[in-house]
Amino acid sequence: MDTTVDLDTFSSLVERPDDSARRAAEERWQEAGRPRGGLGKLEELGSWLSSVQGRSPVRPVSAPKVLLFAADHGVAALGVSRLPAQGGTAARVRAVLDGTAPVARLAARYGAELRVVDVAVDADPAEFPDEVVAHRIRRGSGRIDVEDALSPEETVRAFRAGMAVADEEADSGTDLVLLGDLGVGSTTVAAVLVGALCGTDAAAVCGRGSGIDDRVWMVKCATIRDSLRRARPVLGDQLALLGATGGADFAAITGFLLQAAVRRLPVVLDGVVSSACALVAQRIAFRAPEWWRAGQSSGEPAQAKAYDRLTLTPMQDQGIAMGEGVGAVLALPLLQAAGDALAEEAAQPFVPSAPKEQPKLPSAADLLRRL
Repeated sequence: MDTTVDLDTFSSLVERPDDSARRAAEERWQEAGRPRGGLGKLEELGSWLSSVQGRSPVRPVSAPKVLLFAADHGVAALGVSRLPAQGGTAARVRAVLDGTAPVARLAARYGAELRVVDVAVDADPAEFPDEVVAHRIRRGSGRIDVEDALSPEETVRAFRAGMAVADEEADSGTDLVLLGDLGVGSTTVAAVLVGALCGTDAAAVCGRGSGIDDRVWMVKCATIRDSLRRARPVLGDQLALLGATGGADFAAITGFLLQAAVRRLPVVLDGVVSSACALVAQRIAFRAPEWWRAGQSSGEPAQAKAYDRLTLTPMQDQGIAMGEGVGAVLALPLLQAAGDALAEEAAQPFVPSAPKEQPKLPSAADLLRRL
């Protein structure tokens, strides 16, 4: 199997959101006789929605999807989390699927569909529905402080799986993705990626994750330190970095974020895991972050550093650090409000001065034929 991916392709395929639609949305608000800044952040969010939709007036968000990538991580065996290393991730997946997890209840409350993508949960795939395990790469991952998380082939497969999921969502009519993750030990992995890409030491990116005490924090910090030593030699190769000190979920989320930007599918980031993947994706396509919004601040130091580097400002500061997409889902009502409030503020619809036919956006299959 070909284990290479031409990442330069994304830099040329990812375009900026439609700035003319954004300006038209702002002008419509002024022409409607409303005070500048009268709706505060809702105006900014409405302008962003117009730009990513490429239209004004903005179309209200009608088909949001909560998307959770699930995987286990070898470093969990070191006790870096309060959650059980064995079976903890599988239990969280089951809670989401049976509707008892907080994210499932919130998604139902706000009218969002929910999808789980198991890429590397350390459990028998027969435990989950076929559609959940359709993109599974392996069971768990290597312990990144002493070995690679994935082989080069597995890294590419995971990356391409994320691209395929982005195509599936774009083709199904999803108009906003609320991106989250499920995985014990994932905040440790995220801290390593952020620390490596931002050039910081372990203590600067080591957070409390699942609510660990000082003793466990020191174990986690030492694990991040040792993993950073393995990450730095491969910083120039994003796929190698994801394989060495990432995991199948991190590779898949990175591929998803990039292909979502290619397909002009807006994404709301959740916690430190999605922000770490966004930071890797930014290295591949510098325009891609314009298609994303930060749902909330989790309080994790690595997330703060990633958002600073990405120049993304969290919509909320709820301090939710559990992952599962909860922080992203809580941002959904704000985006729905922005779309609803600004959808029909002016009488005349926006007509571009020079309409042009939109090109057919390449799917993952199209991209792979070019690689």
